[in-house]
Amino acid sequence: MIYSNFKGLKISRLGFGTMRLPTKDGKIDEKTTEIMFDTAIKAGVNYFDTAWPYHGGNSEVVTGKLLSKYPRDSYFLADKYPGHQISESYDPADIFEKQLEKCGVEYFDFYLLHNVCENSFDVYNDPKWGIIDYFIKQREAGRIKHLGFSSHARVETLETFLEKYAPDMEFCQIQYNYVDESLQQAGKKYALLEKYGIPVWVMEPLRGGKLSALPEELSKQLRTVKPSDSDSAWAFRWLLGKKNVAVVLSGMSTPEQLEENIKTFSDGVTLSEEETELLEKIGDALHDTVPCTACRYCTDGCPMGLDIPMLIAGYNDAKFQSAFTVPMLLEALPEDKLPTACIGCRACENICPQKIEISKIMADFSAIMPTMMSWKKICLERAAQAKQNDKRK
Repeated sequence: MIYSNFKGLKISRLGFGTMRLPTKDGKIDEKTTEIMFDTAIKAGVNYFDTAWPYHGGNSEVVTGKLLSKYPRDSYFLADKYPGHQISESYDPADIFEKQLEKCGVEYFDFYLLHNVCENSFDVYNDPKWGIIDYFIKQREAGRIKHLGFSSHARVETLETFLEKYAPDMEFCQIQYNYVDESLQQAGKKYALLEKYGIPVWVMEPLRGGKLSALPEELSKQLRTVKPSDSDSAWAFRWLLGKKNVAVVLSGMSTPEQLEENIKTFSDGVTLSEEETELLEKIGDALHDTVPCTACRYCTDGCPMGLDIPMLIAGYNDAKFQSAFTVPMLLEALPEDKLPTACIGCRACENICPQKIEISKIMADFSAIMPTMMSWKKICLERAAQAKQNDKRK
């Protein structure tokens, strides 16, 4: 197993994410999960990541239970505060105490503000809730060893947060892979965090599994170069070449996935320059994106004041893979700034250097919007499920 040195700590670069644990009859399959945890620990994996909403609130319970047979100082446990979930009020102390109890521990090695984004920025920043101040105090008390945050935010929102809170944040978890390098501007987020001296933890390195099963014609190109490496291994090796990536979280659901990942993170081989170029070309081929360069000429003449480049970026993401980040983007916008507000005047098209049919893109985006589950609805459902599970205990 290869490791990162984080403030003197030896952390496995492969982190075990517990959002997608194996299930049976609608519940976490504890027997299989225990086998996987034991295999991971035996192989040198020592970082385990859970969160309040994972598996309807049960991930914390199972993760804590299965790790309890090991010495507390032999593994690192990470949890998160759900400030991104829509709620009438926020009580960080109440949630934190419950999380410690659910996990059966007296402290968390790593603790994150869960998904600082456009929808949650005001919640985390509001002195009425005192969320960040509370967790800083918990770190001072030793109940949190290291404090950080995760984020699916746009670059601008991430930078605003860092300008105010970077001195208090020790690490940041972002969605990063060779497709989202450009598709979600993850490359710019990575560079921004590097500028602030904040190590990167990676989530969704395989884009929810999409990068582990490429179309055959693309996968064949990779196998021709490295016959023994899977599509997943290529994606991981791309990340291992990023110097500021300290931990790569993988939400492994089967023992086979775990074994394969252990193999990749045991040799630590990175991609050559030529291999990197090949993989990034494959990444470009995976999504047929609208070629917007974000020159912003279009925004000056838009009578509705729409942020057209931002909406096109969201459209590209939605067309590649329906993900929760797109509904989250839309939920953060007022109604008069959504793609549905486009009046089709085509003033933007007359000035677009790329000759993009923007009015058509906005109409298509508007048409697929109803098929996306509301991010707010997702948050409310998860919060309700977690509360119901908490009452049962």
